[in-house]
Amino acid sequence: MSQRHLARTIAIQILAEWDFNRSVLKKESEVKKILERHLKESTLPEFEGKEFTEKLVKGISDGFLKINAYIEKYAPQWPIEQITLIDRNILRLGIFELIFFTETPPKVAINEAIEIAKAFGGITSGKFINGVLGAIYEDIKKQKPKNKK
Repeated sequence: MSQRHLARTIAIQILAEWDFNRSVLKKESEVKKILERHLKESTLPEFEGKEFTEKLVKGISDGFLKINAYIEKYAPQWPIEQITLIDRNILRLGIFELIFFTETPPKVAINEAIEIAKAFGGITSGKFINGVLGAIYEDIKKQKPKNKK
């Protein structure tokens, strides 16, 4: 497993805990404290993806409302509260990397989100994530001017 894949997986765990605290327990928790605790308690001896994990978690929490707007637009038949906790945070990760984090190539962002969904989500999670992120990617491609040679 690559360091970045592992970092994404850890980011999903952090975001899921943060989301659970907010939506189920109805208590505000600071994502930064959850992030620090997860990284401190990590038992991974050679984990080199801490900085990448921090970038993902901070970027997603900072852009939370904008990212949720993409979910609402591209999955209109699924109110955010009805999307499973894991799936909605995988979507947030995928959308963040696809739209706001230009370090990650779009197809890598989509593929990573699908793989995480297959590993941690339900039976149809991979297809659901692929459908939403694929639709966003298609719109991005349409909006970018094509290079004329």
